[in-house]
Amino acid sequence: MLRPAVYTVVFFVLAPGTTAGLVPWLITGWDRPSGGVGVLDVVGVALVLAGAAVVVTCFVRFVREGRGTPAPVAPTETLVVGGLYRYLRNPMYVGVASAIAGQALLFRSLGVTVWLALFLFAVVSFVKGYEEPQLAEQFGASYQRYRREVPGWWPRRTPYQG
Repeated sequence: MLRPAVYTVVFFVLAPGTTAGLVPWLITGWDRPSGGVGVLDVVGVALVLAGAAVVVTCFVRFVREGRGTPAPVAPTETLVVGGLYRYLRNPMYVGVASAIAGQALLFRSLGVTVWLALFLFAVVSFVKGYEEPQLAEQFGASYQRYRREVPGWWPRRTPYQG
């Protein structure tokens, strides 16, 4: 379990660290508009913190439950369907998108908003074009059942019991 944990930390820095950290910083320099704290700031911080918590929780679940990493080059041994994955098939991507959206609000940044749109387009394309077919091949009927019962992008109200 040590190797997947180490790989997962590296992947965490490279993937969400870049998409939700480095890129928004390059766009904004994390330079916030002056004028005090308003509703957009509070919502922005809440989205960043919630998104980061979701991503960290998902990364830990990949190591513990899946005995692997979220990285396509070192996939899990078992299908991850616990925790937040009981409600949503793609909570990690939703978490990263939430963190980016929060920064768009915090920095009042059109550039970060455009980056969010590009990120979402890339993620949905990756999920549909690579990830779902790969998971179907790797996990067969168990993934097909999970995919039928758990929505990809909007959480279900009751947990998946698979």
